[in-house]
Amino acid sequence: MAKKRRKSKPTTTKKNVSLSLSKKNKIILGSLLIALSIALFFSFISFYFNWQADQSLLTEFADRNAEAQNLLNKFGAAISHFFMYQGFGLASFIFPILLAVTGLYLFLGLERNSLWGKWIWGLIGVIWISIALGFFALDKPLLGGLIGYEMNDFLQDYMGKIGVLLLLLFSLTVIMVRLFDFSPEGIAALVKSKTKKIKKEMSAEKTVQSTKLPLEEKEEPIVVDTYTHKKDIPVLKQEAGLDVNLPKEEENVDLSLEVQKVAEEKEEKDIKAEKLVKDFGEFDPKLELGNYKFPTLELLDSHGGAGGITINQEELEENKNKIVNTLKNYKIGIAQIKATIGPTVTLYEIVPEAGVRISKIKNLEDDIALSLAALGIRIIAPIPGKGTIGIEVPNKNATIVSMRSVIASAKFQNAEMQLPIAFGKTISNETFVVDLAKMPHLLMAGATGQGKSVGLNAVLTSLLYKKHPAEVKFILVDPKKVELTLYNKIERHFLAKLPDSEEAIITDNTKVINTLNSLCIEMDNRYELLKLAMVRNIKEYNTKFKARKLNPNDGHKFLPYIVLVIDEFADLIMTAGKEVEAPIARLAQLARAIGIHLIIATQRPSVNVITGLIKANFPARIAFRVTSKIDSRTILDAQGADQLIGRGDMLFTQGNDVTRLQCAFVDTPEVAKITEYIGSQRAYPDAHLLPEYVGEDSGTSLDYDIADRDAMFRDAAEVIVVAQQGSASLIQRKLKLGYNRAGRIIDQLEAAGIVGPFEGSKARQVLVPDMYALDQLLQNESK
Repeated sequence: MAKKRRKSKPTTTKKNVSLSLSKKNKIILGSLLIALSIALFFSFISFYFNWQADQSLLTEFADRNAEAQNLLNKFGAAISHFFMYQGFGLASFIFPILLAVTGLYLFLGLERNSLWGKWIWGLIGVIWISIALGFFALDKPLLGGLIGYEMNDFLQDYMGKIGVLLLLLFSLTVIMVRLFDFSPEGIAALVKSKTKKIKKEMSAEKTVQSTKLPLEEKEEPIVVDTYTHKKDIPVLKQEAGLDVNLPKEEENVDLSLEVQKVAEEKEEKDIKAEKLVKDFGEFDPKLELGNYKFPTLELLDSHGGAGGITINQEELEENKNKIVNTLKNYKIGIAQIKATIGPTVTLYEIVPEAGVRISKIKNLEDDIALSLAALGIRIIAPIPGKGTIGIEVPNKNATIVSMRSVIASAKFQNAEMQLPIAFGKTISNETFVVDLAKMPHLLMAGATGQGKSVGLNAVLTSLLYKKHPAEVKFILVDPKKVELTLYNKIERHFLAKLPDSEEAIITDNTKVINTLNSLCIEMDNRYELLKLAMVRNIKEYNTKFKARKLNPNDGHKFLPYIVLVIDEFADLIMTAGKEVEAPIARLAQLARAIGIHLIIATQRPSVNVITGLIKANFPARIAFRVTSKIDSRTILDAQGADQLIGRGDMLFTQGNDVTRLQCAFVDTPEVAKITEYIGSQRAYPDAHLLPEYVGEDSGTSLDYDIADRDAMFRDAAEVIVVAQQGSASLIQRKLKLGYNRAGRIIDQLEAAGIVGPFEGSKARQVLVPDMYALDQLLQNESK
């Protein structure tokens, strides 16, 4: 008994320590929560003014030299981005309130029993406000946050707008009843009390008027007609010969009539729009090139693939026996095996006997490849949607999948998609067609000579065969200067470029940066048009515009899809770095709804090229053959690309399953014939012009007046000359300036001949050797 008592004493003391806090600890924890709530509150407020400037710094959190515009610097930018942008939007302000209340309870030593209820109702309020803002403010996703926007979008997919509205009203009723004791009787009593109060005030006003004007009771009273919107002065209407001194703005008297006229004019415009649709039909964007003819199938070659796939029965039987024998050697029995023959690969589906572990078969990949004496063996264990295990074995005699056979297929011809792309054929010899508009962006990677350029040509050819020049425009970036030059012939039909560019196909890296930033401006302009038209995406906008419900005089126009194609993305990252990655990430995040889609190809799929920021926004990926499993994981987040056989053999994923395809082959002469056919037809006067963008590299063309120089120009020049390093970030750090101001000063320094031109990711060259030379230069300028 004594032993038992000794054991029981320490257990009770441990429980008391774990369940309660001392008064000092309560004060410390309470003050910490109050401080944290204040920090969150100010960082949230600052977020709505500085989120655009701080967005680029989210990936540079570890960089001590980078400064955010948020009141709490990088911590505030990161935490507010998490709560306000990726979280619940304006509803996130409830969190600092809850933290402050909890901190006060602990600091003052109050009872904490009711805190749980406050947190539960607070979280319910956060979710409700976020969804409600996502529902009522679709054109402003920052108000409801990403969670509110996505939850509202998800609910509308299943319940529709009316269903979501009813759900919001019901949940609001529950909150009002449970939290504020809402009842119909209470509302009725409130309305009665308010009406009584108003009646009393009105009767009191009447008595005051009767006492002030006893001689004018027979006269008609002064009637309030309307209110001016300029100064909120009541406009008095003169009746029955009553003299009233009105303000000088006599036109305000007829304001109500003017409003009525405007409303009538608007109704007339709507009626006219309906009449226009009836009289002229829907607007046709193809009308300017009404005689345009789509490319014909005769421009494409069959490449000997017109006869289809030839089945080699001996090869099938031989491979089947080798697979069965190899598995038997490891005591793995097979209940069933069947083969599906594709253009380059045959899929053997096996059903193992009961009790066989799948991982055991998966580990025999190299042994099966050795027994079959073939490269590119890939084991799918299990095949998604089937109760079988797949073993993909390359055919000894591969069949070329021609672009002609893919374009001529019924699946492509009858595809009701916005931007249909025919990639090639699957293992089961079916044409594989996907919609670029739903991807919404595509990442292509693979080693040199494995089919990336042919894949890009297949994408472009698919769109040329399906879309009219008015419906889609291409921006082609070709650092190699030889892959996409054939498309120069269709510049005035399908290509888009900057206003000051001579050639539509971009080969200079500095022009790429300007083009990407110009695309960001185009994206913002299109979102503004969508907001004015009160629609959510480009499809709804164009439908409304075709129905003549949007006035071109208000800036509305038909919006073509824009497809940005970048070949050799690794070369751009090496030379321009963040200047390319940042606008691409922004376009990838936001450009889907307004019809701007990105296709990026690279031969070096390393992590510093395909960064996490890019991968997160490119769910659709194509992997041609790569040299290592690490490269395969970088592209697909899975193995398999290292086991492909090359020559157009590829893996495609759109965020879920991985599909093996044989890319359709389109040769250079075929592309030349297609572009020649299109280019020989009547075209637009010029290529589609993007918004003008003046980049940092254009400083030499700017002639800054000395009087317009920044007040910190001299200090910045001294900093640059002393350090012998010309960069905006150095000026930022030393003089504690913002990025935009530092960039302007760098342009002024370049115009003054103190620093050299922009050189991509490198620092600018300092042209002045020392302070004496700087003084001489500035003195000569002032003379």
